[in-house]
Amino acid sequence: MIVLRNVEKYFEHGPTKTFVLRRINAEVKEGEFISIMGPSGAGKSTLLHLLGMHDSAWTGEYYLADHAIHKLAKKDRMELYKKYFGFVFQSYHLLDSLTVYENLDIPLSYRNIKKGERDSIVCDVLDRFQIVGKKDLYPNQLSGGQQQLVAIARAIVASPKVILADEPTGNLHSSQGKEIMELFKRLNEAGTTIIQVTHNEKNAEYGNRVINIADGWIESEPRA
Repeated sequence: MIVLRNVEKYFEHGPTKTFVLRRINAEVKEGEFISIMGPSGAGKSTLLHLLGMHDSAWTGEYYLADHAIHKLAKKDRMELYKKYFGFVFQSYHLLDSLTVYENLDIPLSYRNIKKGERDSIVCDVLDRFQIVGKKDLYPNQLSGGQQQLVAIARAIVASPKVILADEPTGNLHSSQGKEIMELFKRLNEAGTTIIQVTHNEKNAEYGNRVINIADGWIESEPRA
């Protein structure tokens, strides 16, 4: 479903280059649940944002299904993003000017779903995450943990084919975190592909494969 070939990302400082990702070769099959692990600064979140098409400043080849992402214009990439992905950001990225309800409605509006059906889906997700009482509040009226729950709800509300999650339980207490990981497990068992960045060994165990990154390299890759 996803194939990366010799993907690299670097920053230029005059004549020198500082690499964040080096010679990344990876494949994700449809229906996999993958955990990306490694020390802080290893390039984990950078890789996740590259997969989610939030970053276009990289070299190499990226294939999603039958689409060559590296050859597409930004507009076409965004259309594919909306079709395929739900993203859980480490820093939430909720829209401050919209209520919880409206934040959850946004991904559905991208898919041209009728208003009545959207209302039904949003209400179902609000109930599933036990945040019905927060639906008319704005993000700045919520705690960090509540914002994280809303961010996760927004990522799954449109039933994406792939969920990309950056430390999805980082701001949740342990019981909430376990509930979210069990939800991801059920979604994965129903066919959703999940790729998560995590430092948490227990969370990683929910997946069926771990990709370890250190200093921008996938650890199994030879270094030069």
